[in-house]
Amino acid sequence: MTIRVGDRLTTADVVAVATGGEDVDLAAGLADQMEPARRLIEDVVASERTVYGVTTGFGYLANVRISAPETRDLQRDIVLSHATGVGDELPEEVVRAMLLLKARTFGFGISGVRFELVRRLVEMLQHEMHPIVPSQGSLGASGDLAPLAHLALPLIGRGEVRLRGERLDSAAALRRLGWEPLELTYKEGLSLVNGTEGMLALGVLTLHRVERLACAADISGAMTLEACLGTDQAFSQALVGLRKHPGPLLSAANLRKLLAGSEIVASHRESEHLVQDAYSLRCIPQVHGAYRDALSYVRSTFEAELASAIDNPSVLAHEGVVGSAGNFHGEALALALDHLGLVATGFATISERRVARLVDPELNNGLPAFLTKDPGRRSGFMLAQYTAAALVSENRSLCFPASSDSIPTSAGQEDHVSMGMTSARKAAQITTNTERALAVEALAAAQGLDLRHPLKPGPGTGAGVRAVRAASRELDEDRPLSGDIEATRRIIVEGTLQRSVETAVGPLS
Repeated sequence: MTIRVGDRLTTADVVAVATGGEDVDLAAGLADQMEPARRLIEDVVASERTVYGVTTGFGYLANVRISAPETRDLQRDIVLSHATGVGDELPEEVVRAMLLLKARTFGFGISGVRFELVRRLVEMLQHEMHPIVPSQGSLGASGDLAPLAHLALPLIGRGEVRLRGERLDSAAALRRLGWEPLELTYKEGLSLVNGTEGMLALGVLTLHRVERLACAADISGAMTLEACLGTDQAFSQALVGLRKHPGPLLSAANLRKLLAGSEIVASHRESEHLVQDAYSLRCIPQVHGAYRDALSYVRSTFEAELASAIDNPSVLAHEGVVGSAGNFHGEALALALDHLGLVATGFATISERRVARLVDPELNNGLPAFLTKDPGRRSGFMLAQYTAAALVSENRSLCFPASSDSIPTSAGQEDHVSMGMTSARKAAQITTNTERALAVEALAAAQGLDLRHPLKPGPGTGAGVRAVRAASRELDEDRPLSGDIEATRRIIVEGTLQRSVETAVGPLS
């Protein structure tokens, strides 16, 4: 399937193009859709009307009038002057998402830029020409100015790119492709740097990862409960259904499916060894489900942004109006991104508590200390739990909401900003930490289930154990587990763990 700029985009479309799974092209009639707004901008310049960013300076300098002969230089110079980003470069998949989203913004036909800009952005995607974009420098209003300036530099032959993975000067990459640098004209530089495409791109890709984590957390949680001789009775539809939040119902249904047919659960179903399980086991549906409901809010916010025209000024050709507003402001996204970070943190927090139960002989109902057959001489999973605890602690330190902060800029003209890109970057780092924390739990739970032999886990959790074992062999003697954690993280990130389980028991919610 080809994703077409000019058609409505979904989050799945963004992920597909960003990860290289789908081709991208231009929708039929897009040039005609963009033409009225462009014609109005050209009329504004010809009539010498005062319009922000077209015939004036930017920010605090909006009161400086720009003469017609200088308007082209103005658009080039805003890209050059705003390219002040620092820090590690954004991953190529994030840059691909930014290119797609910037082309999408122009495709709404309210920016007043030429069709050539959209065509070049799409060609960059098609030829895997990805600008080098530093990750730091955005305040989230007027959108992601610095990252978007770096995204735009290669259009004019400046900056650096990765061309099919090779890092090159942009001018050299253009020559290799036989392309000429574009000469920006009225409003185009302003439109290139204005908008929320940076935080939205990173947010959509991180949301995709966290949604995958939600199923992985149910799988690892079910494995841990089974290994700790927990009960599945608390997950019944009748009990969980007494509370009307949708997320817990989905998580509980997953847990019932995962634990169905388990010899281990059946072996103690009528036992009175515990009146009820600890919260980290008994409340999995209520905790994981709350995070699922929060992800629904995040998704709805991102989908609304994908359907939104966010440029400034907006060119309303049918009304003959070029109007300044605040649609570039990232506050809605920043709040959702901070929430996304909290959700990812939560999955790790409860997962680490389950690992702590697995390794504690006072709490794990008969498993050996630290899940090793020779505790004392061997340390087993002792330090793996330390790693999970360190990751959780780091996540907590990253959870301060960036959206609660604002530092005035541009001599007080831009006096409230969203810090949305900071929220996005933190959510992405938290998600990486959580993937590793869940990998620790999956490894420990698989070890615990192996130690319950000859009793067998359920078909669902058993498939989870086999997927983990394909990435990491059972821990018979102490060995460095860092590589095992990373290998298990990969089967979570790539969806291998979930697919393996679904092959055994059917789709998970």
